[in-house]
This record gives sequence, C-alpha cells and structure tokens, in this order.
Amino acid sequence: MRIWPAPQFSIDLTGQTALVTGAAAGLGRRFAQVLVAAGARVAIAADRNDPVEPLVEEIERAGGRATAIRLDPTDAEQLISSIGQAEQTLGPVTILINNASIATAAAAIDMQVELLDTALATNLRAPYILSCEFARRLIYARLPGRVVNVASMAAYHCDDSGVSVYSMTCAGLIRMTETLAVEWAKFNINVNAIVPGFFRSGMMEVAFEHGPRLPDRFSRRRVGEPEQLDSSLLYLVSPSSSFVTGTCIKVDDAQLPR
Repeated sequence: MRIWPAPQFSIDLTGQTALVTGAAAGLGRRFAQVLVAAGARVAIAADRNDPVEPLVEEIERAGGRATAIRLDPTDAEQLISSIGQAEQTLGPVTILINNASIATAAAAIDMQVELLDTALATNLRAPYILSCEFARRLIYARLPGRVVNVASMAAYHCDDSGVSVYSMTCAGLIRMTETLAVEWAKFNINVNAIVPGFFRSGMMEVAFEHGPRLPDRFSRRRVGEPEQLDSSLLYLVSPSSSFVTGTCIKVDDAQLPR
C-alpha cells in the first residue's frame, strides 16, 4: 500500500503578530477573532470613535494577546507609527489586514470634494502607506510577511446607485495588490486580496436599507455571514499559501455577474 505524504496545509499562526484595521466591528472584528483563534497576537486598529477596548478585553479573557491602536486613516504620521506601536507591545508585525474603508453613496457630479478626499485617503492611500511601512520593516529585519487587502466586488460591478467613487477605490486596491506583490516577492512578502460580495456588516446595512429585497436578486437569495470569510483569510495568511501572491479571491456566492 502506497503511503502518500501529508498535504501541505496549516493554519497555525503561533508566534505571528497581525495588525487589522477597521477591527472594532463587522468583518474586521471577525478577522481579529479568527487570527487570535489560529494563534496570532493581534493589534486592533480603529478610528478614535470606535470602541475597541471591549474586543481587546474579550480576547485577553479567552487567553489571547491583543492591543488597541487608535488610527486616523487620513493621517499619514499615524499610519506609519501604528506598526511601531503594535511591535512595541506584541513583537514584529508579520501579518497586515487592510480592512478599513468607507462606502460613499452620491452621484459623481454631486460628490463633495471633502468626501472624495476622505474616501480616497481611507480606501486607497491608507492601505498603501501602511503596506509600505509594514514591508519596509520586514525587509530591514529580513522577515517574511503577508498582506491581505479587503476590497469588494464593487471593484468589478457598478450600477447607478452612486457608488462610483467606492467602486474605483476598490479597483485601485486590487491593482495595488497585484503590483506590490510583484515588487515584494523577492523579499518573501506575499500580497493578496479578499474580494467579498454582500456580507452582513455595518457597511452593508446601508445597502440593505436602500434595497430590502436585495437578496432576491441573487441566485441563491442569501447574503454572506462574516464567518464564511474565515477560510479565505486563514488561507492567505498561513503557510498553506506560500506560493500564492498577487491573487484576489472573490467570495460572493455568484451574487454578481462575471
């Protein structure tokens, strides 16, 4: 009888430190919990108005390690210093989850410049600055790392509901994923993206309010639950995906056309 070698599959993140942006609620909160469950220490980054301390306490009560970081995504100095803050408490950051974003809902010709600037800064500029500081530290320390950008199927599909700015920032985030993956491959830093469809989260509640029968438009007439992203997240940050970089995983249950 031939004995086949065990598959190369592991989601063990013991000894790793992750920084998750937009982690106070919704998908980001779930991401932080899942990373801790897999053995990682987690820096929970969120805007100053978001309550992150309860999540830190919850993680520590369960035996994990976490720290809270206040982060204004429009402030470049805060973005750069956040990696150092996390490292002072939890050790070298080897996993970065760029999850924070804002959805804009306004016709292009009605979009206020201030809102446009905030959307571009939060959804695109902030992940770029954070990723570069993350990579710079790892390259200097000669350590491998993983970046996971959380985009949206809006990058590929836009209707006339006033999401043009959000859509174009998501598309930019996906292109950033692809280009930084090429640039940092030689340093063993993998850069990938998760591209969710409609999942239950704070951001999606706005869409549900505007279209209460929204799931009826989908083939399986359902929206995703945050836990249905667990496997995609763990795959991209774990040893299992060592040969995967510059890839965007669509997780939308075929809700939108291809």
